[in-house]
Amino acid sequence: MRGLLVATTLFAVLMIPPADAGNPARDVLWVALQGCVLAKKAAGRSFPCLSVDLGDGERPGTAVLRAPGQPTHTVVMPTDNVSGIEASVLQGPSGAAYWRAALEARHFVSDALQGRLPVAAVGLEVNSVGGRSQDQLHIHLDCMHRGVMAALKAHGAAVGERWAPFPVPLGEEQYLALRVPAEAVERFNPFAALAGVPGWNGTLHDASFAAVAADPDDPRAGMIVLAYRMPEASAEELMDHACRAIRPRRGS
Repeated sequence: MRGLLVATTLFAVLMIPPADAGNPARDVLWVALQGCVLAKKAAGRSFPCLSVDLGDGERPGTAVLRAPGQPTHTVVMPTDNVSGIEASVLQGPSGAAYWRAALEARHFVSDALQGRLPVAAVGLEVNSVGGRSQDQLHIHLDCMHRGVMAALKAHGAAVGERWAPFPVPLGEEQYLALRVPAEAVERFNPFAALAGVPGWNGTLHDASFAAVAADPDDPRAGMIVLAYRMPEASAEELMDHACRAIRPRRGS
């Protein structure tokens, strides 16, 4: 019976038209997502996703999927077809809902590392149109690079509640930074915040952002959002999918 269900589900997935029939390679994630949704509806299981929330009248559905072959790298997606950071629907309540779903899913990264990385230290990230390979919104969750966390520790106190250049470059890019107060994190909408960056005129096709909790010693707390804009912007470069900063030493 289970084998029949799996076969039926896979067949159904193959019959679903992709979000963009013009470039099937950019719809692999969308097709995999449909398999998760069908499995949830048919058998109450989330596989191959880690979890699936079908949503209700008050909130949109979301799914959590682990990147193949990567023990910590996780993505959170809408179950509806939402192309990416540029989608206008993200400027409203849905954008905040997907942000909350990503916050709640950070434990999947921490759990994979057996708690050696606090949930608050898990980063969130979304790429630009040119910086992504898939045309279904997916919020990356994973470890942040050691150098990024060190920069936030050293310069995070200078980040305020209005967009301003981060004091030092990160990697080879000059990022803008914004602090989200602790009491506002749950209701924050990063997509709407990006649309309000001075000079960007609400154009987000070439925007990318990453976010992580402020350093534990930062008295202002909250989260810090880092964003920049260019044709192939990818703040994912601030992430370390190998989680080298917390890899146990040999012999320990």
